[in-house]
Amino acid sequence: MTKARAATDHPADRSADNPADQGEDASPRSRNRRGQGLLLREEILRAATALIVRTGSDQGVTLRSVAREVGIAAPSIYAHFPDRDAIVEAVVLEAIAQLHQGIADAVAEHEDPVESLLAGCAAYVDFGVREPARYRVLFGWAHPKQDSPATELPGRRQGLDAFQTLVDGLRACVSAGRSSSTDPFADAVAVWTALHGQVTLRADLPDFPWPPTDTVERMTRSLGRIDS
Repeated sequence: MTKARAATDHPADRSADNPADQGEDASPRSRNRRGQGLLLREEILRAATALIVRTGSDQGVTLRSVAREVGIAAPSIYAHFPDRDAIVEAVVLEAIAQLHQGIADAVAEHEDPVESLLAGCAAYVDFGVREPARYRVLFGWAHPKQDSPATELPGRRQGLDAFQTLVDGLRACVSAGRSSSTDPFADAVAVWTALHGQVTLRADLPDFPWPPTDTVERMTRSLGRIDS
């Protein structure tokens, strides 16, 4: 986060007499006992996630809206997150971790490389279809401007790790003689692009007469150059 942004959101720069910033609409909440700070942090994340799910984007996540959802005064959030961007970033990282774990679990259930690849791709689409708002925020959250072009966006490394699972899966198919791909990385990009399109279009056009989700297998087999 940039220093300028963090300074703007610091409680010292807010008026303590402003009831809106104190979360006056929040319902009374008992004070956490000593050692329960992690519990409040989790409640803040759950509240931000709920707001994203209800509104379909991270735009509805503000310090006031999160505080109201949890039932606390907005300044209480600063003990856990420096600003709203840090909250959204934590939600994004959590969603990426769950997506990656879901793919990894699906892949691990199969010894056959093709079945493993197909299962991982199906798990990817399943997450996106079940969690459209959380999936959308992975790619479209309004993250703050980076300090420099070299600054890595939050979640980029975790996202690449998830993508690497797809690359490795396709390479395993090639090694087993089950795929004719000569460039597993490029073909994995093509598969991922198709999967992403499947998820986003289904979310944006729910009334379209979509064929069954087994199209995921057909796309993966075709773009992954699976021979059998």
